Amino acid sequence: MAVTSSSMMLLRNLSTAGRIAQSVRTKSRIFSTGELIRVLPRITSPRSISSTRAAHNEEAAAKAASDTGAPTIFDKIIAKEIPSDIVYEDESVLAFRDINPQAPVHVLVIPKLRDGLTTLGKAEPRHVEVLGQLLHASKIVAEKEGIVDGFRVVINNGAEGCQSVYHLHLHVLGGRQMKWPPG
Repeated sequence: MAVTSSSMMLLRNLSTAGRIAQSVRTKSRIFSTGELIRVLPRITSPRSISSTRAAHNEEAAAKAASDTGAPTIFDKIIAKEIPSDIVYEDESVLAFRDINPQAPVHVLVIPKLRDGLTTLGKAEPRHVEVLGQLLHASKIVAEKEGIVDGFRVVINNGAEGCQSVYHLHLHVLGGRQMKWPPG
């Protein structure tokens, strides 16, 4: 069987592609979806793997949760039925450490009285005062935790915002360099 010049070129290109793929394979994972091939960096750090799992678990929890208005785990924490590591408390606000921290400092700040404020998207003019109190409490938490010069306040809103507990809460994160963009 005669080998044509186009066949030789094809074989040469395949050989080159094979060497490139082998090189890439040692540094990355290759995922093939039909004709599209994506090269993604290999996840090597245990923290990256842990963060990936945590993000997936949070997404699953958010999709499973619903805004029924029923009492939440936070209501039990406010009532002291469930123990928590309280960082700050006043007559309107409670701040406690997250049980699944995403940063060296990860504190949740919640209103003691929900008053229909299950998500930020449900905020009404009557909630203006408590919303301000939550932000001010976040600043107090940052001072107490020694991160006032660099911290982030996050509010997840609804399932697509990855909210898994329908009692408005702010995440105060710090103690490491924050990255941008988040999410």
